Amino acid sequence: MVPIDRPLTDYPRPSLAVDTAVLTVPGEELCVGLVPGRPRLPGTFLHEGETLADAVRRSLAQKAGLESVAPAQLHVFDALDRDSRGWVVSVAHVVVVPADAAGTLELVPTSAARGLDFDHDQIVQQAVAWMRDRYAEQPDPEHLLGAELTLRDLRRVHEAVRGEALQPDTFRRAMLPWLEPTGQLQRGSVGKPAQLFRRR
Repeated sequence: MVPIDRPLTDYPRPSLAVDTAVLTVPGEELCVGLVPGRPRLPGTFLHEGETLADAVRRSLAQKAGLESVAPAQLHVFDALDRDSRGWVVSVAHVVVVPADAAGTLELVPTSAARGLDFDHDQIVQQAVAWMRDRYAEQPDPEHLLGAELTLRDLRRVHEAVRGEALQPDTFRRAMLPWLEPTGQLQRGSVGKPAQLFRRR
């Protein structure tokens, strides 16, 4: 008869890692941050006494100079052959930051993030799907733009995330219920000053 209270040391355990897709929009495309000079996402192994989120924050601080991030847990990747070094289970996370806050990461369009180490291609794909779901209805929920924004800039960000052009009038009607006008106009832009909004 097998004892009910067997010690944990009786069970084989994998190494536990975290890998993080850092997403941002520096221009017209959604980009992901890679470790400079390496075809991989920033990641690390979990240390004793550390939570998964703490491991993500440590990894991004050490490898990318990113501080005060808010990681969201994405998916557990546990294929037995995902790491040639041995049995490694990775809990993937996603972090969204403004383009000027991506630290030392090398920004690559998500559409070009292919052939990455381990199963990081799959992590990027799931992170993009997570991001697009977040941006399906509400205006810039991850605050890539500032507190005040124009509909033109908002549409540009949503088009980058969605990976497709959005019809301006349809987009405006979908976003306006989530916005309120500030009563101010954007200054310093070319052409007719655009109305500024804030999120409700």
